[in-house]
Amino acid sequence: MADNHAPLRHWCLLPDRVITRVEGPDAREFLQNVVTNDLDRLEGDRALYAALLTPQGMYLHDFLLTEAGGAILLDSERERQPDLARKLALYRLRSKATIEVDAGLAVGVGFGMHAAQAAELDGTRGQARNLADGIVFTDPRSDELGVRVHLPETRLAEFFGAAGFAEGSRDDYDRHRLFAGIPDGSRDLVIGRSYLLESNFDLLDGVSFSKGCYIGQENTARQRYRGTVRRRLARVAITSGPVPAAGTPIRLGNRDVGTMRSSQGNDGLAHVRLALVAEAAAAGEELDCGDAKLKIRTPIPEAPTAN
Repeated sequence: MADNHAPLRHWCLLPDRVITRVEGPDAREFLQNVVTNDLDRLEGDRALYAALLTPQGMYLHDFLLTEAGGAILLDSERERQPDLARKLALYRLRSKATIEVDAGLAVGVGFGMHAAQAAELDGTRGQARNLADGIVFTDPRSDELGVRVHLPETRLAEFFGAAGFAEGSRDDYDRHRLFAGIPDGSRDLVIGRSYLLESNFDLLDGVSFSKGCYIGQENTARQRYRGTVRRRLARVAITSGPVPAAGTPIRLGNRDVGTMRSSQGNDGLAHVRLALVAEAAAAGEELDCGDAKLKIRTPIPEAPTAN
Protein backbone atom coordinates (compact mmCIF):
# COMPACT_ATOMS: atom_id res chain seq x y z
CA MET A 1 0.00 0.00 0.00
CA ALA A 2 1.30 3.46 -0.87
CA ASP A 3 2.31 5.70 2.00
CA ASN A 4 0.05 8.73 1.61
CA HIS A 5 2.16 10.56 4.19
CA ALA A 6 5.46 10.11 2.29
CA PRO A 7 7.25 13.44 1.84
CA LEU A 8 6.79 15.07 -1.57
CA ARG A 9 10.08 16.98 -1.39
CA HIS A 10 13.57 16.07 -0.24
CA TRP A 11 16.87 17.82 0.27
CA CYS A 12 20.47 16.77 0.70
CA LEU A 13 23.93 18.22 1.16
CA LEU A 14 26.31 17.98 -1.82
CA PRO A 15 29.69 17.55 -0.07
CA ASP A 16 31.43 17.05 -3.41
CA ARG A 17 30.66 20.67 -4.41
CA VAL A 18 32.48 23.83 -3.37
CA ILE A 19 32.02 27.58 -3.85
CA THR A 20 34.74 29.69 -5.48
CA ARG A 21 34.41 33.44 -4.98
CA VAL A 22 35.65 35.69 -7.81
CA GLU A 23 35.69 39.27 -6.62
CA GLY A 24 37.10 42.64 -7.65
CA PRO A 25 36.45 45.53 -10.04
CA ASP A 26 37.35 43.43 -13.11
CA ALA A 27 35.76 40.13 -12.01
CA ARG A 28 32.75 40.23 -14.34
CA GLU A 29 34.66 41.40 -17.43
CA PHE A 30 37.41 38.83 -16.83
CA LEU A 31 34.94 35.94 -16.57
CA GLN A 32 32.90 37.22 -19.52
CA ASN A 33 35.95 36.77 -21.73
CA VAL A 34 36.57 33.22 -20.52
CA VAL A 35 33.35 31.26 -19.82
CA THR A 36 30.74 30.00 -22.26
CA ASN A 37 27.65 31.87 -21.07
CA ASP A 38 26.85 35.58 -21.20
CA LEU A 39 27.50 37.23 -17.84
CA ASP A 40 25.36 40.19 -18.90
CA ARG A 41 22.50 37.84 -18.00
CA LEU A 42 23.88 37.21 -14.49
CA GLU A 43 22.23 39.36 -11.82
CA GLY A 44 21.40 39.13 -8.15
CA ASP A 45 18.08 37.50 -9.04
CA ARG A 46 19.35 35.32 -11.89
CA ALA A 47 21.74 32.32 -11.85
CA LEU A 48 23.56 30.88 -14.86
CA TYR A 49 25.19 27.64 -15.97
CA ALA A 50 28.48 27.80 -17.89
CA ALA A 51 31.74 26.02 -18.65
CA LEU A 52 35.43 26.62 -19.15
CA LEU A 53 36.83 25.02 -22.32
CA THR A 54 40.15 24.32 -23.95
CA PRO A 55 41.05 26.61 -26.87
CA GLN A 56 39.87 23.73 -29.11
CA GLY A 57 36.41 23.87 -27.53
CA MET A 58 36.65 20.78 -25.32
CA TYR A 59 35.34 20.50 -21.78
CA LEU A 60 37.51 21.38 -18.77
CA HIS A 61 35.10 22.50 -16.02
CA ASP A 62 31.43 23.38 -15.59
CA PHE A 63 29.79 25.40 -12.83
CA LEU A 64 26.70 27.29 -11.72
CA LEU A 65 27.16 31.03 -11.25
CA THR A 66 25.40 33.39 -8.86
CA GLU A 67 26.07 36.95 -7.77
CA ALA A 68 25.99 37.97 -4.13
CA GLY A 69 27.62 40.65 -2.03
CA GLY A 70 29.50 42.13 -4.97
CA ALA A 71 31.16 38.80 -5.82
CA ILE A 72 30.49 36.14 -8.47
CA LEU A 73 30.19 32.66 -6.95
CA LEU A 74 31.07 29.51 -8.89
CA ASP A 75 29.50 26.25 -7.67
CA SER A 76 31.80 23.49 -8.98
CA GLU A 77 33.34 20.08 -8.25
CA ARG A 78 35.28 20.19 -4.98
CA GLU A 79 37.97 17.70 -5.99
CA ARG A 80 38.81 19.63 -9.17
CA GLN A 81 38.53 23.16 -7.73
CA PRO A 82 42.31 23.70 -7.47
CA ASP A 83 42.64 23.04 -11.18
CA LEU A 84 39.73 25.38 -11.95
CA ALA A 85 41.35 28.12 -9.84
CA ARG A 86 44.69 27.63 -11.63
CA LYS A 87 43.04 27.83 -15.05
CA LEU A 88 41.13 30.98 -14.12
CA ALA A 89 44.28 32.57 -12.69
CA LEU A 90 46.09 31.81 -15.95
CA TYR A 91 43.50 33.77 -17.93
CA ARG A 92 43.14 36.55 -15.36
CA LEU A 93 46.34 38.28 -16.59
CA ARG A 94 46.28 41.86 -15.21
CA SER A 95 42.60 41.89 -14.31
CA LYS A 96 41.86 43.11 -10.80
CA ALA A 97 40.06 40.06 -9.44
CA THR A 98 40.67 37.58 -6.64
CA ILE A 99 39.89 33.86 -6.90
CA GLU A 100 39.33 32.14 -3.55
CA VAL A 101 37.38 29.25 -2.04
CA ASP A 102 34.48 30.43 0.14
CA ALA A 103 34.81 27.97 3.01
CA GLY A 104 31.83 29.50 4.78
CA LEU A 105 29.26 28.26 2.26
CA ALA A 106 28.02 24.74 1.56
CA VAL A 107 25.83 23.51 -1.31
CA GLY A 108 22.44 21.90 -0.72
CA VAL A 109 19.76 20.83 -3.19
CA GLY A 110 15.99 20.54 -2.76
CA PHE A 111 13.97 18.49 -5.23
CA GLY A 112 10.52 17.01 -5.68
CA MET A 113 7.01 18.34 -6.11
CA HIS A 114 6.74 22.16 -6.13
CA ALA A 115 10.30 22.51 -4.80
CA ALA A 116 10.72 26.02 -6.21
CA GLN A 117 7.45 27.29 -4.78
CA ALA A 118 8.30 25.82 -1.37
CA ALA A 119 11.50 27.88 -1.46
CA GLU A 120 9.50 31.01 -2.33
CA LEU A 121 10.52 31.03 -6.00
CA ASP A 122 8.16 30.92 -8.98
CA GLY A 123 9.91 28.04 -10.78
CA THR A 124 11.53 30.06 -13.56
CA ARG A 125 14.86 28.48 -14.47
CA GLY A 126 17.71 30.35 -12.79
CA GLN A 127 15.54 32.60 -10.62
CA ALA A 128 17.50 33.57 -7.49
CA ARG A 129 16.65 35.04 -4.11
CA ASN A 130 19.18 36.41 -1.63
CA LEU A 131 19.10 35.14 1.94
CA ALA A 132 20.62 36.83 4.98
CA ASP A 133 23.70 34.58 4.78
CA GLY A 134 23.47 32.99 1.35
CA ILE A 135 21.33 32.50 -1.74
CA VAL A 136 18.64 30.13 -3.04
CA PHE A 137 17.92 29.65 -6.74
CA THR A 138 16.18 27.36 -9.17
CA ASP A 139 18.63 25.28 -11.14
CA PRO A 140 19.24 27.10 -14.44
CA ARG A 141 19.77 23.84 -16.34
CA SER A 142 16.30 22.38 -15.93
CA ASP A 143 13.13 23.16 -13.98
CA GLU A 144 13.04 19.44 -13.07
CA LEU A 145 16.12 19.79 -10.84
CA GLY A 146 14.44 21.91 -8.17
CA VAL A 147 16.40 24.41 -6.09
CA ARG A 148 19.98 24.91 -5.03
CA VAL A 149 21.00 26.66 -1.82
CA HIS A 150 24.33 28.20 -0.78
CA LEU A 151 24.38 28.60 2.99
CA PRO A 152 26.63 27.74 5.93
CA GLU A 153 26.33 23.97 6.33
CA THR A 154 24.80 24.31 9.81
CA ARG A 155 21.94 26.36 8.32
CA LEU A 156 20.89 24.00 5.52
CA ALA A 157 18.71 21.68 7.61
CA GLU A 158 16.95 24.65 9.18
CA PHE A 159 16.26 26.29 5.81
CA PHE A 160 14.95 23.17 4.09
CA GLY A 161 13.00 21.97 7.12
CA ALA A 162 11.16 25.30 7.37
CA ALA A 163 10.28 25.01 3.67
CA GLY A 164 8.80 21.52 4.10
CA PHE A 165 11.62 19.36 2.69
CA ALA A 166 12.46 16.03 4.32
CA GLU A 167 16.11 15.01 4.45
CA GLY A 168 17.08 12.62 1.65
CA SER A 169 20.34 11.24 0.32
CA ARG A 170 22.86 11.97 -2.41
CA ASP A 171 21.65 8.80 -4.16
CA ASP A 172 18.08 10.16 -4.14
CA TYR A 173 19.29 13.33 -5.85
CA ASP A 174 21.39 11.34 -8.32
CA ARG A 175 18.35 9.32 -9.40
CA HIS A 176 16.38 12.54 -9.76
CA ARG A 177 19.16 14.15 -11.83
CA LEU A 178 19.60 11.14 -14.10
CA PHE A 179 15.88 10.77 -14.77
CA ALA A 180 15.90 14.44 -15.83
CA GLY A 181 18.87 13.71 -18.12
CA ILE A 182 21.31 16.20 -16.55
CA PRO A 183 25.08 15.51 -16.63
CA ASP A 184 27.16 15.78 -13.47
CA GLY A 185 30.45 17.35 -14.52
CA SER A 186 33.38 15.02 -15.04
CA ARG A 187 31.27 11.98 -14.13
CA ASP A 188 29.52 12.38 -17.48
CA LEU A 189 31.92 14.50 -19.53
CA VAL A 190 35.48 13.52 -20.46
CA ILE A 191 38.00 16.19 -19.46
CA GLY A 192 39.80 17.57 -22.49
CA ARG A 193 37.76 15.42 -24.92
CA SER A 194 34.02 16.14 -24.63
CA TYR A 195 32.55 18.78 -26.91
CA LEU A 196 30.08 21.20 -25.40
CA LEU A 197 27.15 20.61 -27.75
CA GLU A 198 27.52 16.82 -27.62
CA SER A 199 27.17 17.27 -23.85
CA ASN A 200 23.84 19.15 -24.25
CA PHE A 201 25.02 22.56 -23.03
CA ASP A 202 22.89 24.20 -25.70
CA LEU A 203 19.87 22.31 -24.37
CA LEU A 204 20.70 23.20 -20.76
CA ASP A 205 21.18 26.94 -21.39
CA GLY A 206 24.90 26.67 -20.67
CA VAL A 207 26.29 28.46 -23.72
CA SER A 208 25.58 31.76 -25.44
CA PHE A 209 25.78 32.13 -29.22
CA SER A 210 25.31 35.89 -29.13
CA LYS A 211 28.01 37.11 -26.72
CA GLY A 212 31.55 38.05 -27.74
CA CYS A 213 34.54 35.75 -27.78
CA TYR A 214 35.39 33.25 -25.05
CA ILE A 215 37.92 30.44 -24.79
CA GLY A 216 36.92 27.65 -27.22
CA GLN A 217 34.17 29.65 -28.96
CA GLU A 218 35.29 29.04 -32.54
CA ASN A 219 34.81 25.27 -32.61
CA THR A 220 31.63 25.46 -30.52
CA ALA A 221 30.04 27.97 -32.90
CA ARG A 222 31.20 26.00 -35.96
CA GLN A 223 29.52 22.81 -34.70
CA ARG A 224 26.28 24.66 -34.16
CA TYR A 225 26.10 26.54 -37.44
CA ARG A 226 27.28 23.61 -39.56
CA GLY A 227 24.93 21.19 -37.80
CA THR A 228 27.75 18.73 -37.16
CA VAL A 229 26.52 17.39 -33.80
CA ARG A 230 26.13 13.67 -34.44
CA ARG A 231 26.37 12.43 -30.85
CA ARG A 232 24.62 13.49 -27.65
CA LEU A 233 24.35 12.60 -24.00
CA ALA A 234 21.05 10.77 -23.67
CA ARG A 235 18.97 9.31 -20.86
CA VAL A 236 19.02 5.53 -20.76
CA ALA A 237 17.01 2.92 -18.89
CA ILE A 238 18.80 -0.27 -17.81
CA THR A 239 16.16 -2.88 -18.64
CA SER A 240 18.05 -6.04 -17.61
CA GLY A 241 21.38 -7.27 -16.33
CA PRO A 242 23.88 -5.67 -13.96
CA VAL A 243 24.39 -1.93 -13.90
CA PRO A 244 27.22 -1.22 -16.38
CA ALA A 245 30.24 0.72 -15.20
CA ALA A 246 30.96 4.15 -16.61
CA GLY A 247 33.00 3.75 -19.79
CA THR A 248 31.38 0.46 -20.84
CA PRO A 249 30.87 0.39 -24.65
CA ILE A 250 27.30 0.35 -25.98
CA ARG A 251 26.60 -1.64 -29.14
CA LEU A 252 23.83 -2.34 -31.62
CA GLY A 253 24.75 -5.72 -33.02
CA ASN A 254 28.40 -5.34 -34.02
CA ARG A 255 28.24 -1.56 -34.35
CA ASP A 256 29.55 0.95 -31.82
CA VAL A 257 26.71 3.15 -30.51
CA GLY A 258 28.50 4.96 -27.69
CA THR A 259 29.64 4.77 -24.08
CA MET A 260 27.92 4.47 -20.73
CA ARG A 261 28.40 7.36 -18.32
CA SER A 262 26.99 7.80 -14.77
CA SER A 263 24.10 5.73 -13.45
CA GLN A 264 22.02 5.07 -10.35
CA GLY A 265 19.61 2.15 -10.12
CA ASN A 266 17.98 1.63 -13.50
CA ASP A 267 18.62 5.16 -14.75
CA GLY A 268 21.72 6.45 -16.46
CA LEU A 269 23.30 8.69 -19.05
CA ALA A 270 25.18 7.58 -22.14
CA HIS A 271 27.08 9.31 -24.92
CA VAL A 272 25.53 7.91 -28.09
CA ARG A 273 25.45 8.22 -31.87
CA LEU A 274 22.08 9.71 -32.70
CA ALA A 275 21.64 7.91 -36.03
CA LEU A 276 22.12 4.46 -34.51
CA VAL A 277 19.89 5.28 -31.54
CA ALA A 278 17.14 6.31 -33.98
CA GLU A 279 17.67 3.11 -35.95
CA ALA A 280 17.38 0.96 -32.83
CA ALA A 281 14.23 2.78 -31.72
CA ALA A 282 12.61 2.36 -35.15
CA ALA A 283 13.35 -1.38 -35.09
CA GLY A 284 12.25 -1.77 -31.45
CA GLU A 285 15.69 -3.13 -30.52
CA GLU A 286 17.48 -2.70 -27.22
CA LEU A 287 21.18 -1.86 -26.96
CA ASP A 288 23.91 -4.04 -25.49
CA CYS A 289 26.15 -2.62 -22.77
CA GLY A 290 28.39 -5.27 -21.23
CA ASP A 291 25.99 -7.86 -19.79
CA ALA A 292 23.14 -5.34 -19.58
CA LYS A 293 20.42 -4.25 -21.97
CA LEU A 294 19.56 -0.58 -22.44
CA LYS A 295 16.92 1.49 -24.10
CA ILE A 296 17.03 5.22 -24.74
CA ARG A 297 14.55 7.29 -22.80
CA THR A 298 12.95 9.98 -24.96
CA PRO A 299 12.81 12.80 -25.56
CA ILE A 300 16.21 14.43 -25.20
CA PRO A 301 15.60 17.72 -23.27
CA GLU A 302 14.40 20.65 -25.38
CA ALA A 303 16.48 23.77 -25.85
CA PRO A 304 15.38 26.79 -23.76
CA THR A 305 13.88 29.79 -25.52
CA ALA A 306 16.33 32.26 -23.94
CA ASN A 307 19.89 32.48 -25.30
